Amino acid sequence: MANIFVRYFGLFKETIKEFANDNVVKLSASLAYNTIFAIGPFLLVIISLTGLFFEQKAVTGRMFYQIQTLIGKQGAEQILSIIQNMQQQNAAARFGIIGIVVLVIGATSMFADIQDSINYIWSIKAKPKKGWLKYLKNRLLSFSLIVGLGFLFIVTLLINTISDALTDRLQHLFADEAVIFFKVFNVALLFVIISLLFGVIYKVLPDARIRWKDAMKGAWFTGVLFLIGKFLIGFYLGNSRIGNTYGAAASIIIILSWVYYTSIILYFGAEFTKVYALKMGAGIEPYDTAVFILKREAKEMPEVKKVTG
Repeated sequence: MANIFVRYFGLFKETIKEFANDNVVKLSASLAYNTIFAIGPFLLVIISLTGLFFEQKAVTGRMFYQIQTLIGKQGAEQILSIIQNMQQQNAAARFGIIGIVVLVIGATSMFADIQDSINYIWSIKAKPKKGWLKYLKNRLLSFSLIVGLGFLFIVTLLINTISDALTDRLQHLFADEAVIFFKVFNVALLFVIISLLFGVIYKVLPDARIRWKDAMKGAWFTGVLFLIGKFLIGFYLGNSRIGNTYGAAASIIIILSWVYYTSIILYFGAEFTKVYALKMGAGIEPYDTAVFILKREAKEMPEVKKVTG
C-alpha cells in the first residue's frame, strides 16, 4: 500500500512539473475565450439533436437547470439568452445549408482547440501535408463527439425523469433517506458521465495512440478533480460578488471564469494521463499523420541566416 502511494505521489509530482512547463494556464485561457463564441452553436446543436426525441422546451429547461447548477443563475440566463437569440436568427433566415455549415464549424471549434492543446501537452504535432483533409477530419471527429454528447444528454434526461418519479414516491415512504440517496446517486451519475467524456476526449481527440485503460485512468482522476473543482468554483463564483465588480458584463465574466477553471482541470488531467501512460502504462505513440516534437530550452539561438533590408 505504501509503495502504491509513493508511486502515485511521484506521478502527481511529475504532473505538476509538466503542467508548469507546458504553460497550461495560457492554454486554458485560450479555450475559455474561444468557448464564448462556440458555446451558443454547440448547445444549439445539442438541443436540436435531443429535440428529435423530447419536446424542445423540456430539453432547454433541463439544460438551463444543469447549467445553473454549474455556473449559477446569472451565467445560465446569459447562455439561455444566447441560444434563444440564435434560434430566432436561424428561424428568420430560414436556416439553409450555409447556415448549418457555419453552425457546425462554430460548434466544433471548441473541440478543435482542445485537440490542439492536448497534442501540445503530449508533445504531438500533426504533419502539415494535406492540411484541408486533416481539417475536415478534425471537424467530423469533433461533430461526432457533439452527437455523442447529445446521446449522453438524452440518457441523462431519461435517468433524471425516472429518478424524479421515484423520488416523489419514495419520499412518502422514506422522506430523509430518499433525498440523501438520490443526491448521492446524482453525484455518482455525474461522475460516471463526465469521466466517460474525459476518457473519450483523451482517447479520440489527440493525434496519438493510447490504450483505453491508460486514457480511462486519467479520466477517472480528472473526474474526481472535476467534482472537487465544481464545488470550489461554485463556492468562489457565489461569494466573489462579480456582479458588483463587472456590472452588466458579470454574466460573461462568470462563464469565462467557469470555463477557464474547468479547462485547467481538463488539461491537468491530460498531463496526468500522459505521465501515467509513459511511466506506468503502454505509452503514447503518434499516428502516421503526426510526429513527436521536442520542447526544450536552449542557451543560444540556432544558427540562422542574417536578415537584411
